[in-house]
Amino acid sequence: MVVNSNTIRAKNRTARWLTEAFQPPVVVSIQLLVSPLTEDGFPGTMVYGALAAVFVCVLPLILLLVLVRLGKVTDHHVSDRKQRAPVLLMALGSILAGLLVLEAAGAPRSVVAMVLAVVGGVVVLAAVSPFWKMSGHAAAISCSTVIAVLMLGPAWAPLLLLVPAVGWSRVVLRAHTVAQVVAGSLFGGVVMAGIWWMLQGLMAP
Repeated sequence: MVVNSNTIRAKNRTARWLTEAFQPPVVVSIQLLVSPLTEDGFPGTMVYGALAAVFVCVLPLILLLVLVRLGKVTDHHVSDRKQRAPVLLMALGSILAGLLVLEAAGAPRSVVAMVLAVVGGVVVLAAVSPFWKMSGHAAAISCSTVIAVLMLGPAWAPLLLLVPAVGWSRVVLRAHTVAQVVAGSLFGGVVMAGIWWMLQGLMAP
């Protein structure tokens, strides 16, 4: 029993670390920072990625933490499904404002394409949330790792191992079912990354 108890605690600690380390604001911020990697001007153009991250991740996270502090939202992962749609719509407002700023600043197309892919993800998650709790963690890590491989080549394919690892953590912590994690992974890796890929082509000079 002692061994089993220790094993369970270790598993939960690992799952919690993965959940916190690869939560959507962190993952998407990194993706935005490196999104102009394949365009001229990098790393100087990372400033546009940082600007995008402020509107896409930082400001929504700050507002979310304020809501948690006020007792309006359960926690920073928004575990209560019913609270997700309003929080996501709040984030969407910040993201759309960020798009206007990025457009005015002349941001690289890769950064704008990534933000638009996030917009697509947020809209769908907000629409689904009242009925089903699809994993945002799984969607974010899947989208980001798939895009990283598309940008940098097959040598970076091991990053895809993060997808099942993060998905496992969400199931272990009982934040999601396996189906919700699989759905989030497919949505992020196929739909959101697909939006980014399509926009990259459409916005090419």
